Amino acid sequence: MPLETAVSAPRSSAAPDGTRCLWIARYIPYPLDAGAKVYSAKLAESLAASGVTVRFMGIGESAGIPAQCAHVDWLPIGSGRRSNIVALFSPLPNAAAIDASDAYTLALQQQLEEDWDAIVLDGYGTGWALEPCVRYRAKRMVGRTSLIHVSHNHEEKLWRAMARDSRVSPLRKLILWQNYRKVRALERRIVRAVDLLTTITDEDRASLGRELGEKRTLTLTPGYDGWTARERRIGPQTPRRVMLMGSFRWVVKQENLARFIELADPLFHRNGIELDIVGDVPEELASTLRRRCRATRFHGFVKDVAGLFADARIAVVPEAIGGGFKLKFLDYFFGRVPVATLSHAAAGLPQELRQQTLSCDSLPALIDAIIDNIDRLDDLNRMQERAYLQSSARFTWHERAANLRNAIASKQHG
Repeated sequence: MPLETAVSAPRSSAAPDGTRCLWIARYIPYPLDAGAKVYSAKLAESLAASGVTVRFMGIGESAGIPAQCAHVDWLPIGSGRRSNIVALFSPLPNAAAIDASDAYTLALQQQLEEDWDAIVLDGYGTGWALEPCVRYRAKRMVGRTSLIHVSHNHEEKLWRAMARDSRVSPLRKLILWQNYRKVRALERRIVRAVDLLTTITDEDRASLGRELGEKRTLTLTPGYDGWTARERRIGPQTPRRVMLMGSFRWVVKQENLARFIELADPLFHRNGIELDIVGDVPEELASTLRRRCRATRFHGFVKDVAGLFADARIAVVPEAIGGGFKLKFLDYFFGRVPVATLSHAAAGLPQELRQQTLSCDSLPALIDAIIDNIDRLDDLNRMQERAYLQSSARFTWHERAANLRNAIASKQHG
């Protein structure tokens, strides 16, 4: 597949500091239809807005990139990926193996002919590019290049839980265990090789970066610059409705969704509570779940969620597999919807914000808490108002970019 021409654009109004950063991602993040895409896009764009020259590589097209993001030099690699069959026999985990196409490999080789002060490997799926980048760092004649791994999870822990707990056929289980072992090996190689590891939570920083020390790790919780609801009051006229929003294309997300609905739907139906699933669910899974559901409605991807937020008394974050700070927390907080969550899924949230959620240690306890609190309107309103006020001044992307920029500068001069 031919390499698509990069989007040429004027630089940020911020004065460039001369630092050049090559950002290697799995995909061009637009449209922003998943939390991982939002995190990658906003962190890279904020870094560019701070004055760093950022060239962002990823599989995808340029058509969906908004004009206001022109301060990033986007380099789309078309839409070609390798097949899952090829990935199955690769030593790399599936996410990395399918991305290591001839087109992406060639594009990376071309970019590594230029001078870069920093190279970001965004997510473990870009680990196929690790060795060329390590060789580039060793051979660079002028200045020092810092390799940075922007992680989204402690993937070894996540995939071990997925392989252990998923309810699939024996063959599928074997494939999950195989992928877990590949993820573990690749993630550990990346962490050992890079100069800086960034994590979304302090918990991941402590576990994933436990051998690196303070100077080689940095926690970068998400920022927020999305839609914000005006002041609202949950009243008797607000439907007795719970919402769960996300992108459910990833196998881990699908497993979490199916588990929650299986337990929650009959109990919600018995108690007169509705459940709205908002986001992209594969049709095969959605059809299977619909046949079993009586309280649950599937809305698909919704561009304007204001009406759904206004009609929800509680939003839920029920990730039984994979903990850590979810960007949907911020969507809910700024949308002024009270949040019910599993305790480990709230890792990374400041303690005062955790106190403004219904937090439980198991799915049955979480569902019971939602049923018990759905009509406690005064408590729900206090939760949503306090969560909004505590979040409004805390989660800014420009602060995250400043922290990353300072870390890059310290590596250059360290």
